[in-house]
Amino acid sequence: MKQESYFPRRYFMVFGTFLLALLLYVDRICISVAKDPISEALNISDKQMGWVLAAFSLGYALFQTPAGILADRFGPRKILAAIVTIWSAFTALTGLAFNFISLLIVRFFFGAGEAGAFPGMSRAIYSWIPLKERGIVTGINFSGSRLGAAFALPLVVWLIDAFGWEATFFIFGAIGVLWAIAWYVLFRDSPEDHKGISEVEKEHILSTRQERDSAVSKEKIDFGILLKSKNMWLAMGQYFCSNFTFFFALTWLFPYIKDEYGLTTTEAGFYTALPLVFGAFGNWFAGWLIDLIFKKGKWNKSRIFPASLGFLLAAIGLFGSIYANDALSAVLYLSLAIFGADMTLPPSWAFCVDIGKKHSGAVSGTMNMAGNVGAFITALIFPYLLDWTGSTTLFFIIGGVLNITAIFLWFKMKPELHFSEY
Repeated sequence: MKQESYFPRRYFMVFGTFLLALLLYVDRICISVAKDPISEALNISDKQMGWVLAAFSLGYALFQTPAGILADRFGPRKILAAIVTIWSAFTALTGLAFNFISLLIVRFFFGAGEAGAFPGMSRAIYSWIPLKERGIVTGINFSGSRLGAAFALPLVVWLIDAFGWEATFFIFGAIGVLWAIAWYVLFRDSPEDHKGISEVEKEHILSTRQERDSAVSKEKIDFGILLKSKNMWLAMGQYFCSNFTFFFALTWLFPYIKDEYGLTTTEAGFYTALPLVFGAFGNWFAGWLIDLIFKKGKWNKSRIFPASLGFLLAAIGLFGSIYANDALSAVLYLSLAIFGADMTLPPSWAFCVDIGKKHSGAVSGTMNMAGNVGAFITALIFPYLLDWTGSTTLFFIIGGVLNITAIFLWFKMKPELHFSEY
């Protein structure tokens, strides 16, 4: 086969999904930064804000599997364009919330709209990305989400100060609609349908993305079939543990650092951005490590080792943060925790594409559903435990124990077997 001698067309697709992940978390982080002005304007307590943050996770979790099935059935081109438009509308509507209940409802549907993003990406990755490149591509995509959240923190602080929290949500809603239009115009569901791809690249993708067709990939799928799979349950369990750690950085880390160490809003924004940048590095490192091990012919190890190492680092970081006595040391420990937690993402999503194949959207959506049950619990349990104990220690202990538990789950997972076979 001739070697590719140009910038491959599939990398343009990866750039598009990278931007999508970036946008996904920019829109998501806004409410954490805007917590104080929103709470003041709408007279919302910390516990009520916990429910608002949890409402997003609930909507996000409940619609994961349905959105993944839709992406498998209708293709990521139409589904991603549609869901980005929907969630962008609810991003803008956040700026029109007038009380606790209206904000709760809007954020639930915002979460439901965002639910199909990563399952849709997974389905696109199956069609466009060779097996040996999936680790780094998944790492790149998730690093976009972390960089988006990190750089959004100071940007959102500035926008809120300059234009108000309501206008900030309107601006980001408009940006999302522009992405949806560009994706629909430029992307195609498979290399065979894209007029701009060369025959060399098309044949390379088709011959290296796993088998072209498989009997198990042609069967109809529903939620009940997925739940009969041991691989599926193990993936769900470990991802619950991963999201429990990361979602803290996305929701309560900003107000926690600000209040615990008496920081200004701007100082808290820069401190909170650091763990998210470390998360991006964690995604890149794990993606590189996955592909390095896979190229040595060790498929199972290429998924299991990076994930297990990540969970170990996350546990160390959470336990270490208990002993921090200033903002910098706390953020450094939590940066290690988020670096480790994000190391678990590329192997998790590569695993879903491995075992899901043409049902990658449904499989990854179901895993992400379980993960966001973890996020839902994090959003609620942090303020309640803090109120109950007067300390964050118990929360970080629970997170550390969950990360250690996930290591044992990974050693029972089998990436080489289709979800219907194990």
